[in-house]
Amino acid sequence: MISVKEAKELVLAHTVTLSSHNVPLSEAAGFTLAADVFAGVDIPAFIQSSMDGYAIRFEDHQSPLTVKGEMQAGTAVQFDLAGGQAVRIFAGAPLPAGADTVVVQEKVNVKEGILTILDEQLTLGDDVRGIGAEATAGSLAMAKGCKLTSAAIGYLAGLGKTEAEIYRSPAVAVIVTGKELQEPGKELSFGLVYESNSYSLTAALKQAKVTQINFYHADDNLDELTAILQDALQANDIVLLTGGVSVGDYDFVPQAAERLGISKIFHHVKQKPGKPLYFGKIEEKIVFGLPGNPSSVLSCFYQYVLPALEKQIDFKRNVNINHAILAQAYTKAAGLTHFLKATFDDGLVTPLNAQESFRMSSFAQANCTIELEEEQSVFPVGTEVKVYLFPE
Repeated sequence: MISVKEAKELVLAHTVTLSSHNVPLSEAAGFTLAADVFAGVDIPAFIQSSMDGYAIRFEDHQSPLTVKGEMQAGTAVQFDLAGGQAVRIFAGAPLPAGADTVVVQEKVNVKEGILTILDEQLTLGDDVRGIGAEATAGSLAMAKGCKLTSAAIGYLAGLGKTEAEIYRSPAVAVIVTGKELQEPGKELSFGLVYESNSYSLTAALKQAKVTQINFYHADDNLDELTAILQDALQANDIVLLTGGVSVGDYDFVPQAAERLGISKIFHHVKQKPGKPLYFGKIEEKIVFGLPGNPSSVLSCFYQYVLPALEKQIDFKRNVNINHAILAQAYTKAAGLTHFLKATFDDGLVTPLNAQESFRMSSFAQANCTIELEEEQSVFPVGTEVKVYLFPE
């Protein structure tokens, strides 16, 4: 068995970033920009006012001025400002030729068409945006690797862009193994359990912005599993198998992977839950064999699968790693890293009951997991621990 740290390093070392493609800005939010963006034109392309007020020549600001017309945002008609004149102007409108300063409307007095400026602090160029103040034509507007936040999307649109280049979303296969599984909604016969892993994985994958998810089911049969795994590898970038990775007579995932030439990177990690975790690779495709217990599946997803997905699309972290103070003492055996379902609030973290790997009731209430170090066994109240906050 290898340590959690070693396993995480190996997963990232064997995961490659996928190719990129262009998508409409409306579909790019939350992804990472895959190529530098350069401004095609000066933004703004003309000298404009940044406030509602009056455009003037600064040299006239101490004299009464005659208000001659107005300039609205969007106007295509130029106006020549003569000495002793002012123009009513609105935010975003082009500055009249000859004007060099804008006085905000709150600091003037206008009576019978004559403007008196009341702003004693007025300086040359106030509230005027120059050509290219936001971006100059040909300049680097946004660098590769930036996260496409709502503000970034708006900025790109303001540059006249309609698309953004992002990394291709991976196609992910979910192979659920086991003949004991029954579809939810159907009658539960003796010896069967409702299948839930595909539901939790689907929700987690969608939160990670995976849009192509392909589902398969395999009974506990080596030949059947091998054939399904082969099909999944042909059509997907990542394959997630649930169950069949331990050492039982019907745990065929490692054998099926070996038959297909998948290189085993590791199998078994010093952790609880999820000790039988399997990770392999064939060409640039990666395979995770997740333990079948529902809590183990989701725990391993957040710790290993999600970081791999994020590397494939150069995505900024979904799970926020933090440190918190343990509000309740906890004791475990040394030798395994433990991931506990917990609640985090205001710097304190509390382990929940029902930590067994088959139990999802506590996971359903949790907003984080606590990582308890491998060799330490006693964690008193007040211990600082690493916490993984789930995406909302």
